Amino acid sequence: MKQVASLRETSTEDLQTMENELRENLFRARFKQSLGDAEAAKSITNDRKKLARVKTLLRARQLGIEK
Repeated sequence: MKQVASLRETSTEDLQTMENELRENLFRARFKQSLGDAEAAKSITNDRKKLARVKTLLRARQLGIEK
């Protein structure tokens, strides 16, 4: 997975910033979905997956498993 490899090379500070941005994007997409935007569902799915990847890497670094 190319995306995970590129995330592993990212610094911890950048990952934390990315986590905050993804949380905000999810909030906005959920709001758009509630207003009837059909494309928001796809955005929610993609952002949830990206957020999970970022949080997994941050937790691994916190535990000392990842560099």
